Amino acid sequence: MRLGVLCLMAGLSLSFAGCAVTPPETNDPPPLSEASFNSRILELETSIAQQCVSAPTLREQQLNQQQHHQALTADVREVGSLLRYLRQDVAGLQARGEEPVIVREECDVDTVQDNKALLGRSEWVGLPSVGTYLKARIDSGANTSSLSAADITRFERDGENWVRFKLALNDDDVVVDRVRDEWIETPIVRRVRIVQASGEDSRPVISLLMTLGPIRENVEFTLNDRTHLDYPVLLGRRFMMDIATIDVAQTYRYERPEFPGGEPADKAVDDEAADQDDTEE
Repeated sequence: MRLGVLCLMAGLSLSFAGCAVTPPETNDPPPLSEASFNSRILELETSIAQQCVSAPTLREQQLNQQQHHQALTADVREVGSLLRYLRQDVAGLQARGEEPVIVREECDVDTVQDNKALLGRSEWVGLPSVGTYLKARIDSGANTSSLSAADITRFERDGENWVRFKLALNDDDVVVDRVRDEWIETPIVRRVRIVQASGEDSRPVISLLMTLGPIRENVEFTLNDRTHLDYPVLLGRRFMMDIATIDVAQTYRYERPEFPGGEPADKAVDDEAADQDDTEE
């Protein structure tokens, strides 16, 4: 009896022993030694230092971006200027309409021997980008040409200085009527200082395409109110230099240009007759 009990206890002990759970195996790397840890940290510090040396600094990146931005801005302004001149040429072609361009070759009639155009003391001029003709006084005593303007307003467009104005005209000034109250917008080329008895004045200077007989040039005009004078346009020395001379005994040597909405050239005789005895200074 005792022997059986002992055998039963021994069997239970063996059974419990066989059910014992062995600890799971792990793949964790063995812990680093202090020397290995320090070596690894040194390698990381060296790698980061090399990356910092080879990469551009924040200041260099800002300078590069600023230079790139300035180059793009210059390109945009140049393209904008080209587009404005293109628009002026297109406006001139539209104002001319379907009429053919007549190129006169009778140089012996309208030019002197040095190939300069011979102008009278007063002439008709055309402004294709505006779409009108105007009377002009030819004056070698004036340096810069002048255009009669009113409501002159300066403003900025695409980073450049522009001006908006209307033609300043009297009721008897000869012009294409539809442009009398039209706004004209154009870039300011520069500014000039005018010294008068009443003091100094600063005026904007613009550039407009102008035609006068065989002459077709971009002319610089100062803008100021000329309604107290007989002519809304004054052409000075800067315009005439190397391209024209004056015969003060003659007037209106060239036909008046034609524009849509205006009178034909052959009806300009009556308008010219009123100026045969002009006395504007």
